[in-house]
Amino acid sequence: MQTHEEFYDSARHRSPLIDEVQALMRYNNLVVQFVSRSLKTRYKRSTLGVVWTLLNPILTMLVLTVVFSSLFRFNIEHYAVYILSGHTAWLFFSNATSASMGDMVLSGGLFQRIYVPKLVFPVASIGASLINLLISLIPLLLIAVFTGVRPTPALLVLPLSIVLLAAFALGLGLLLTTAAVYFADMLPVYEVLLTLWMYATPIIYPIEIIPPNLQWLFRLNPLYYFVRLFRAPIYDGVFPEWQAWLIGAGFALAALVVGATVFTSHTNDYAYRV
Repeated sequence: MQTHEEFYDSARHRSPLIDEVQALMRYNNLVVQFVSRSLKTRYKRSTLGVVWTLLNPILTMLVLTVVFSSLFRFNIEHYAVYILSGHTAWLFFSNATSASMGDMVLSGGLFQRIYVPKLVFPVASIGASLINLLISLIPLLLIAVFTGVRPTPALLVLPLSIVLLAAFALGLGLLLTTAAVYFADMLPVYEVLLTLWMYATPIIYPIEIIPPNLQWLFRLNPLYYFVRLFRAPIYDGVFPEWQAWLIGAGFALAALVVGATVFTSHTNDYAYRV
């Protein structure tokens, strides 16, 4: 009887990051299954199902427009589209990063039974959130056209805006997931921080209402640029300025590299921590 023995060769393991990325590529079908599971779980017990994802932006638009158009007295043309375009980008970011933590922690029992690349969980969370974002774009664009916002060729750069936002969300999600593995209270704390972060981002108000001497503080917020990159092609009908692209790409790349490096450097601990 022939036996097969495996030898550990440290020379073959260049870094945890490379090993984990290679494993993720080999298990790419598992990512698809997890994305499908996440979507089915979300809509399985919902009466409206996917239709709710289409109705949610409309209801959000009505509530936010009525509340904040009365609360604030600034004059923004097509305010419903302005607020909805920013809120759609924010909702994707907040859901994606929160789901990255939750899915990882709740799947802890799986690590102790079989081998699963740990990157599968945050990547699948981003994938499921991306699908929901694409569905949400349908009513958003319909509302824009209905309220008089004309579509322009600038919409062609919207996929690139989404890619940068998704890369930033994935990078931050990896950092948050690593923290959540070691600190059980990370998820509820992050939900509180998300509320503060949303109001610190020009989503429901224009940055012009902020005193000029304080605007630089708001421009330190990475979400300021990602919301701008997402909103400009839809609401303004223009290509975002190159400075926004450059700064947004820098934030996305930095978050992705740092997040992936930190996350993969602790992969051997996750099975014992969650």
